[in-house]
Amino acid sequence: MADDRELVRAHLGGDRGAFSTLVERHQRRVYNIAYRMVGPDEAADATQEVFLTCLRRLSGFRGDSAFTTWLHRVTVNVCLDALRKRSREGPWRDAEGPQPVERDVADAVVASADVERALALVPEEFRAPLVLHDLQDLPYEEIADILGAPIGTVKSRIHRGRVALARALRGEPPPPRDPSNVQETT
Repeated sequence: MADDRELVRAHLGGDRGAFSTLVERHQRRVYNIAYRMVGPDEAADATQEVFLTCLRRLSGFRGDSAFTTWLHRVTVNVCLDALRKRSREGPWRDAEGPQPVERDVADAVVASADVERALALVPEEFRAPLVLHDLQDLPYEEIADILGAPIGTVKSRIHRGRVALARALRGEPPPPRDPSNVQETT
């Protein structure tokens, strides 16, 4: 089976099936990241946008990092763009969709839904590294490469994301943003 770099080269060489293989190989992971970053209503659209962006920009993949690192970077950027667009259009209303009313659902499913709702309340600059590390099990180094941030910043954002997630799970409001602490360092 061809590795990702070989598939990229094959696609750029005119093999139409090579890109389909890349999509099949990585679609679930991209969808899972999108689901956790933008929520269930926009995850499929974000996933589609990720692969359209990849198709358009695949010739720009230099191979300096793993294809999956590049793909995760594209995924995070597409999701952040969707979140910015959403914030310009108004607040996200998770409660608009149908809500389960039965109480015989397993505790794990209920807890998972609570975490998904709380995760949507985590500020986006903390959500991306938190999802990539805690839910996708990516190492700090790869997350730093994906986000283009120093490892210290990634660790700090993951910590702050966990704190924000815990607050959201407890039903506490997010702390006010400190405009003097916008730029993080290592």
